[in-house]
Amino acid sequence: MSIIEILKVIVFGIVEGFTEWLPISSTAHLMILDEIIRLDVSPEFKNVFITVIQVGAVIALIVLYFRKLNPFDSKKKPEQKKATWRLWLKIAIATVPAAILGFLADDWISERMENGLVISITLILFGIAFLVVERVNRYKQPTIMRLGKIDYMTAFYIGLFQVLALIPGTSRSGATILGAMLLGCARPIAAEFSFFLGIPTILGAGLLRLVKYGGGFSSAEVVYMILGCVVAFFVSLYSIKFLMSWLKKNNFNIFGYYRIVIGIIILIWYIISSLLK
Repeated sequence: MSIIEILKVIVFGIVEGFTEWLPISSTAHLMILDEIIRLDVSPEFKNVFITVIQVGAVIALIVLYFRKLNPFDSKKKPEQKKATWRLWLKIAIATVPAAILGFLADDWISERMENGLVISITLILFGIAFLVVERVNRYKQPTIMRLGKIDYMTAFYIGLFQVLALIPGTSRSGATILGAMLLGCARPIAAEFSFFLGIPTILGAGLLRLVKYGGGFSSAEVVYMILGCVVAFFVSLYSIKFLMSWLKKNNFNIFGYYRIVIGIIILIWYIISSLLK
């Protein structure tokens, strides 16, 4: 374990914390970063590391929304507590499709789809999708203006969109935000529900990778995971607040354009790398 590797881990944590909640694909950005500053670890541990540091981002979300997500809050009235339990049930319902398919297809996806070509294509396609949806919705009034107005069936449909996020480069938040907007959710509501879906999804993915890895981490690897989580936590506090503040006055067009640009860059890099092999 060297100071250089520690600095690399910090950079990975920063990128993870900032990109996890924005609809721009943390997977794509971490892949690019790994090409620039490779961690001196085994490929197997790197997959675990990249998944586990997302837990830090989730903890940041829980801290920021603790009261809204806590059904045991003594300051809440009985009806508010019931509403919080209903929210958690909707989150659970929306999580089921991706959880089942992710468990069954995790290894297949890792082996066949985690490459520059797939990631670049999904970045571009979903970037275009954001621009199209924003254009279509420009003169439409959202039908769901409050989180509590999302019914169980709508939650399930949003969960089906989350299945698309199993394709690397799609972005979990990107897929669910798009789905929620298509189903009538206002932008801030779509973003919030997408955030909350990330809690069981990301925690489950981290646990699955840890179980598959089988433990036996070295002291350096443990330090890397803890440090990555801590950095991702603090950066996520900012990125979540940034997105929610941005959506008060703006739309998702800038993220659509950004996805297209970064997707083209990755596609060019992939083609050049393939030609040089």
